[in-house]
Amino acid sequence: MTIPLPGGQVRGSKTGKPIMALLDLLGRTWALGIIWHLHSGPATFRELQQRCEKISPTLLNTRLKELKTLQLIESQQAGYQLSPQGVDLFDIISPLGNWSSQWAQALMDESKSCH
Repeated sequence: MTIPLPGGQVRGSKTGKPIMALLDLLGRTWALGIIWHLHSGPATFRELQQRCEKISPTLLNTRLKELKTLQLIESQQAGYQLSPQGVDLFDIISPLGNWSSQWAQALMDESKSCH
């Protein structure tokens, strides 16, 4: 699988519109999770593997390479961390965490009221 670069063919877009490249990337297994977990601070490979529920080393390595190439994370002495663009992206997706919690609660409440 190739890295979803804007301007190139990506899942859902032959022209590689930037939003489609981003959605292709974020739809890949653990891409969004790695960004989410790195928001809590830098992590070594092993620490990140633990944060990501013991993701396989091969998959983690692949996603880290993609995210570094796309300038969303960077590696520093302390380990991997979000780049400034990665922080901006996290700030955009962070409200989805709150929304999803409210959504899950609403589904649970609805399920209880149906029984």
